[in-house]
Amino acid sequence: MDKILVIEDDKAILMGLKDDLEFEGYEVATASDGKDGLKQALGGGFQLVVLDILLPGLNGFEVCKKLREAGVKTPILMVTAAKTEEMDKVVGLELGADDYVTKPIGSRELVARVKAILRRAGKEDDPGDVFKFGDVEVDFKSHEVFKRDKELHLTALEFKLLKFFVKHRGEVLTRDQILDDAWGDEVIVAHRTIDPHIVHLRKKIEDDPARPVHILSVRGVGYRFEE
Repeated sequence: MDKILVIEDDKAILMGLKDDLEFEGYEVATASDGKDGLKQALGGGFQLVVLDILLPGLNGFEVCKKLREAGVKTPILMVTAAKTEEMDKVVGLELGADDYVTKPIGSRELVARVKAILRRAGKEDDPGDVFKFGDVEVDFKSHEVFKRDKELHLTALEFKLLKFFVKHRGEVLTRDQILDDAWGDEVIVAHRTIDPHIVHLRKKIEDDPARPVHILSVRGVGYRFEE
C-alpha cells in the first residue's frame, strides 16, 4: 500500500484530501504545519508528499527546498491557491516539486494526479535504447526516429529535446529546465527561444500539431510530454 503524507493547514481541506486518498486505498499521514511536515517527510517511508504552499512555520517552498537539499527524492505534489501567480508554480517546480494542483481541488483531479505521479515514480527514468509512444518509435542508440515506419529527420537539437521529454515523461517542465538541458546552464538564451523548436518538433511527431497529444503546453510554465 502506498503511503502519502499530506501537509495542509486548513483542517477542512486536510480532512477532505485524507478521505479522498484513503477511499482510493492509500495510507495517509497528515501534518498541519511546515515544521511537522518536514520532520515527517525526512523520516521517510512515504511514496508521495502532497504539500500546500501557504503553511505556518515553514512555507511549502521552504519545505520542498529542504527536502531536496537533504537528498529526499520522494515525489512532491504542490497545492497552490486559486489565484496563485504563475511564478509561484514555476518556483515550486524549480525547487523540485513534481507537479501541482490548484485549489479548490476536485477529488477526481487529485486522484488522477496522484496516480500519475506514483506511476511515473515506479518507472525507470532511462527509457532504454528504443522507446515507443503512439505511432512513433525512437532509437536513442542510432539517433533514428520513425513514425508509421517512415523515418523522421530531426535536427540534433530536436532529437535532444525529444530525448529530454521522454526521459521526464509526465512531468511539468519549465522553460528554464528545458533550456538548461538543450543549451547548457552557462549559455544565456531567452525563454521563448525554445518555442519555435517545439513547434517544429510537433509538426514532425504529432498527427495534428495544432492539437498535440504528446508535447503539451502548460500555460505560464512550460511543457509536459505524455506517451
